[in-house]
Amino acid sequence: MSSQIRLRLLPRARCFFDEPVQVKVTRLRSRQVVTMRATSTDERGVVFSSSATYRADDKGEVDLNKHPSLGGSYVGVEPMGLLWSLKAEALHQYFEKGKSLEPHVVTISVHDEEEGRVLAEVTNERILLGDGVTRLPVNEGNINGILFTPPGAGPFPAVLDLNTFPSEKKAALLANKGFVVLALCVFNVKPENTKEIHLDRFRDGIDFLQRQPKVSGQGVGVLSRSKAADIALSLSAFVPAVKACVWINGCNANTVVPLYYENHQIFSSAQVDYSSMIHTESGAYILKFAIVNPLAEENKESLIPIEQAKAQFLFVASEDDMCLNSKVYMDEMVERLKRHEKNNFESVCYPRAGHMLEPPYGPYCRSCPQGVYPYQALWGGEPSGHAAAEVHLWKKIQEFFRAHVR
Repeated sequence: MSSQIRLRLLPRARCFFDEPVQVKVTRLRSRQVVTMRATSTDERGVVFSSSATYRADDKGEVDLNKHPSLGGSYVGVEPMGLLWSLKAEALHQYFEKGKSLEPHVVTISVHDEEEGRVLAEVTNERILLGDGVTRLPVNEGNINGILFTPPGAGPFPAVLDLNTFPSEKKAALLANKGFVVLALCVFNVKPENTKEIHLDRFRDGIDFLQRQPKVSGQGVGVLSRSKAADIALSLSAFVPAVKACVWINGCNANTVVPLYYENHQIFSSAQVDYSSMIHTESGAYILKFAIVNPLAEENKESLIPIEQAKAQFLFVASEDDMCLNSKVYMDEMVERLKRHEKNNFESVCYPRAGHMLEPPYGPYCRSCPQGVYPYQALWGGEPSGHAAAEVHLWKKIQEFFRAHVR
């Protein structure tokens, strides 16, 4: 490595997972062409990498906040492009970072374009769990989750972070922002071994949150995506304590398996037409049209009556969602609430985003195993547009919960 070249991450090299950093290189030759590289290893040991070519300005500086990439994993001015464009060598890989205790570590380096040697290197440590935030595993009755509590006396607004599969990422990051968050997942066992789901388990999680000494008010918010999103709709319709519901790229009907509440089946599962799946050249499937129209006669017992909910809704749909027809489902729910003269909702649509909307600055995932069904799923989205949507949405989620959960 050259002792002359300086590579810095500003304002600091250690930051929260959902915070941007400014990547800046100084002391290069005027107009020197260099390659910026990033590498990171996920929780399974899979290595992800990215690279981009830059030309230094007349002062010998490269600043990713203002200088464009000339080629590589992305092009143009993309301040956090090295991070969201991280990609595994093999196809269909999702960057696994669901545990909150260990940081997301990214090595960023600058290389001489002609000689290929490393000129400078720095490590970006992106933490999920802030100082003073407590992480408590909860195994009480029907509840099997993780509780995150901010430091201080409170009181704090409470959020149920409902995931299809186990993940602590969003819950930990929200706790850093001053929310008490319980992370629960829909599937505690393999989906193929799940014959029915009971809403009572998630209601119990809401009750548990309300009993926490640092929690303010009488209600909670629910954050959800994909399969978890239809569970969140059902909670909003049947559990009065839900005051705010964020629905991201889900369905307007109950999916996968029947849903029970207080020992009675309340919804059947929307039917799936496997012949409607589209097999792509990469081997991944477009599953967007697999669920039979929830408004069809054969699916009427699965449609969730959100019009009876008192909660505020934030509906979020990606126009390029290739897993679920989420924009169509969102539009139907909006129209239904309007017909019932309800105004307890707002909706957001992201034209260039795909299904997997997550907290910002993590690697974009094009395709990976779907989880619920035994297929590689194509998630959709254009990487740069998807990354921009995640930045916008993450801020909006926090504003929405602060406005409606007190």
